[in-house]
Amino acid sequence: MTAQPEPEFSGDWRVFEPLQLGPILEHALEAFGENGFHGTTVRDLARRVGVTVPALYYHHENKEAVLVTLLDAAVLDLIDRVRAAVEDGGADPVARFSNAVEAIVLNMTNRAKRSGLDSELRHVSPENRRTYAATRKRLELIMLDLVRDGDEQQVFDVDDIEETVRALLGMFQSIVRWYQLDGPLTPAEVAARYRTIALRIVGHRSPA
Repeated sequence: MTAQPEPEFSGDWRVFEPLQLGPILEHALEAFGENGFHGTTVRDLARRVGVTVPALYYHHENKEAVLVTLLDAAVLDLIDRVRAAVEDGGADPVARFSNAVEAIVLNMTNRAKRSGLDSELRHVSPENRRTYAATRKRLELIMLDLVRDGDEQQVFDVDDIEETVRALLGMFQSIVRWYQLDGPLTPAEVAARYRTIALRIVGHRSPA
């Protein structure tokens, strides 16, 4: 059987408590981060957890299922946080967009190791890749609606909304390649900088 992740986000979208993962997922996250998915064997993972290979297979069908569980939990938590952030923006299209950007960047910094697993998606089966892509598409659709709304209300000036959103999401995803929690910038500081950059990209028109 494949263990299902417990819901993580339960309140303030700006607050990131330590991840509460089971032993298998916790050690898998560390192993994939250190050696990549391809470089981590099931035997190595079982050794880290302190169980036999058959015992690991009791909880997860195979190594890919472990990765998929981590990926699913990550993207679902992010979507929940972004939705809550957008709702906090009320009816103001700039606040809604800014909050969404902040939520994404806070996730990419506070959860950099897990967010970085997205790059391992190339190792999963086409079926699992399609399922994950469909879930992740929900985040893109949220951002599309936010930018389109701002453009229609003439607080943003965007020539190509779809390409702009893809560029923004790509920019956010790249944060995991360089960010370190013990580095000079806090997650909140990075979020503030990227919020400013994102508003410039969508051509935010400040009130006169």
